[in-house]
Amino acid sequence: MQISEQMIREIAAQVIRRMQESESSFKAYNYTGNNLTFKVIGPAQMGTKKDEVVVALSPAFGLHQTETITNIPHDKVLREVFAGIEEEGLRVRVIRVKKTSDVAFIAHEGAKLSGSGVAVGIQSKGTTVIHQRDLAPLSNLELFPQAPLLELSEYRAIGKNAAKYAKGESPNPVPVKNDQMARPRYQAKAAVLHIMETGHVEMGARSEELKVQFN
Repeated sequence: MQISEQMIREIAAQVIRRMQESESSFKAYNYTGNNLTFKVIGPAQMGTKKDEVVVALSPAFGLHQTETITNIPHDKVLREVFAGIEEEGLRVRVIRVKKTSDVAFIAHEGAKLSGSGVAVGIQSKGTTVIHQRDLAPLSNLELFPQAPLLELSEYRAIGKNAAKYAKGESPNPVPVKNDQMARPRYQAKAAVLHIMETGHVEMGARSEELKVQFN
């Protein structure tokens, strides 16, 4: 069979139409965690606003798991990150990354979708990354791997620094505590929490755009 230019156009039109139908069939819905309500408003899209910072949540954050490894409630973590971003005059957009539980890839997915190219990725146990779109997934602007040492003041500072990067500034990295015993003390709990998180991964699933309500 000879393939003509007209046939190619018709096939392309069908593919585009099916994609649009798939997008329009998405139903918004709400789900509630501990002190948080998430409204899913559709598949996460590429941002167009240069003054936004994306906060990318892991699959179980605020829903199946509701506290960090040191029992800080997730709603308080988000309040502080949001406040830090907003104090710098920028806006927050929230997505949930469902296809991975790796915080580096969660943050990088957020950065790729961010209008400013900058995102904060947060794992349920509290591990956090500030990422930028043009960096490799395993590179980043700032990494906070020791979740047991992160307190609410650090989460607020993380939000502020993310906003500063989004504005083209070069802030000093957020200072974090160093405790050589934190890793062995929390290693078993961290492993269990990560296994629980990974159990909610949906391979190949698109990220969701969320509106967050504090209850």
